[in-house]
Amino acid sequence: MIYPTHTSGLFDTDLSLCNVCPRNCNVNRNLGQNGYCKSGSSSGVVSVCIHKGEEPCFSGDAGLCNVFFGRCNLQCVYCQNIQISKPDYKAEIAELNYDEVVRRICDCLDQGCHALGFVSPSHQVPQMKRIIGMLNQMGRYPTIIYNSNGYDKPETLRSLEGMVDVYLPDFKYSDEELARSFSGVSHYTQTVLTAIGEMIRQKGRVLITDENEIARSGILIRHLVLPGYIENSLGVLNLIADNFSPRIPISLMSQYYPMPGVAALPGLNRYLTVEEYGRVVAHMQKLGMDKGYIQEMESSDYYLPDFTGLYPFESKTELKIK
Repeated sequence: MIYPTHTSGLFDTDLSLCNVCPRNCNVNRNLGQNGYCKSGSSSGVVSVCIHKGEEPCFSGDAGLCNVFFGRCNLQCVYCQNIQISKPDYKAEIAELNYDEVVRRICDCLDQGCHALGFVSPSHQVPQMKRIIGMLNQMGRYPTIIYNSNGYDKPETLRSLEGMVDVYLPDFKYSDEELARSFSGVSHYTQTVLTAIGEMIRQKGRVLITDENEIARSGILIRHLVLPGYIENSLGVLNLIADNFSPRIPISLMSQYYPMPGVAALPGLNRYLTVEEYGRVVAHMQKLGMDKGYIQEMESSDYYLPDFTGLYPFESKTELKIK
């Protein structure tokens, strides 16, 4: 296969005064100025791999091709991708140029992956668009999944209309104090509600699957239950049901793993208990939220990637359909 060449030095006007995400840093990333995420104008991609541990509607049998962007516009103290999410992530995890990103994506698609997921794209949307454009020029049109932390800017999301097939946002907090303490962000709840509202405007409140139960269009909202902060999770479910619909698909995750950085933080420094997760599941049922997924409690040990290698995820953990 012959891949198109790409001039990596081309400036992207969307980054000359960067307001891609709600941080609105107003820095010129093309000239190396640093905003909150400390990202530049290069691809920002640190890993392209097949991942078989996502929800079944995304993974299927062949797995999902995931593109992982480095750094992040949130800095969650419990982040499981800490190797690449910090602004000063370790140098041994090399950033890929655009041509290599596209080559690796095509390799994954050739192995049977039906969809392409962009992970943590909120601060790298111009780069994401460029990658998709390069693939389209080659006649490649995989299902595009926008897998974000939910802290997205509506104007940026509108620029993706017709390009993204499935939105996969997190909804982390109903408690603003937790958002400030754990993720260093203000006005999180309203920002995410507005962002998801825009996603719904584009794709509706359902997740459309094909004859093989593989997602092709729509939305699925993820929520990670944090140990010791169950009221926060109950509040998130209430906000989703009240502002959108109790019928919107939800993926309720139990995979929390206590990373070393939270050793001194009560609650976060331990695993989620069966009782805690069960209480949140019961509240989902009470609200009539019966579309989506719940997760096995054992899953926390399977989701610790190692981005220093080509295959960050070695194990597969299935999410059970509710």
